[in-house]
Amino acid sequence: MEEPILTIVVPCYNEEAVLDETTKRLRTVLLQACRDQLISFRSTILFVDDGSNDRTWEIIDSAAQENQEITGLKLSRNFGHQNALIAGMETARPYSDCVITIDADLQDDVNAIRKFLIKFRNGYDVVYGVRDKRDTDTMFKKNTALLFYKIMERLGVKMVPNHADYRLLSRRVLDEFVNYQEENIFLRGMIPLLGFKSTKVYYNRAERFAGESKYPLKKMLNFAIDGITSFSITPIRMVTYLGGTVAGIGFLIGLYAIIQHVLGHVVTGWTSMIISLWTIGGMQLIAIGVIGEYIGKIFKETKHRPRYIVEKRLLSNESFVTKAL
Repeated sequence: MEEPILTIVVPCYNEEAVLDETTKRLRTVLLQACRDQLISFRSTILFVDDGSNDRTWEIIDSAAQENQEITGLKLSRNFGHQNALIAGMETARPYSDCVITIDADLQDDVNAIRKFLIKFRNGYDVVYGVRDKRDTDTMFKKNTALLFYKIMERLGVKMVPNHADYRLLSRRVLDEFVNYQEENIFLRGMIPLLGFKSTKVYYNRAERFAGESKYPLKKMLNFAIDGITSFSITPIRMVTYLGGTVAGIGFLIGLYAIIQHVLGHVVTGWTSMIISLWTIGGMQLIAIGVIGEYIGKIFKETKHRPRYIVEKRLLSNESFVTKAL
């Protein structure tokens, strides 16, 4: 049986501080897997520069000239992490039997790639890299992450807890994934929807090797909101329920006021009025915001704009890992 061709897709955004080390470690893992006959010597590493404004592309270009197994894509601007992943996956699909996606920051254990490949050779189409523990996270990040997974589960979104975007996908999965053409991308929720045979590989997540995190709190919150609103209409239903609840409370308060008036009791009502106005006003703004989030997504979907634009390619149909290495 011929060994499968693997492409390791690595999205990069301003990763000049870590890219040389990332290239070194991934090449070591790739070469060893080739020698162990887990993958073909035509396997490659595909770096996707997502509109970096540092020396990221220069480093990728230089590595590709020195090593035949290194390839690259340069996107015309920053399209976002999820779209950069898709750009790499769609580029690799025609010539790959499987694809592994991994971030460039070296927090994900590259040595787990070997376990991914063994699972793939055993018949699994999807292999999820799952963090064994979250010791490197702050208490705030750890608790908010767990809360996010619980919320997604309650909303009916099928996800793999403690899994980011470190995964293996077979060619069959990639062929079906390209049929998903929506603008609002949340891969962690989309991949489980495909329903192919899957398994997990557990690994310990390390501290970032160098450079700064590309996911500050603001981006993490936006990412969570995108995930929730892309896969569930439950929030908009909650707005309806909230409106009904507030209307019911308002009816009871009105009934109470009428009774007090009939009984001749003097009710000043200033405090209760102010509290009611602010509470109802805040709920209305939240409701408008939730509805606006969905309308905004509809607006984006109707435009059918491309997910990404490739400015430069460093690809070769003859790419292979040199056996002599």
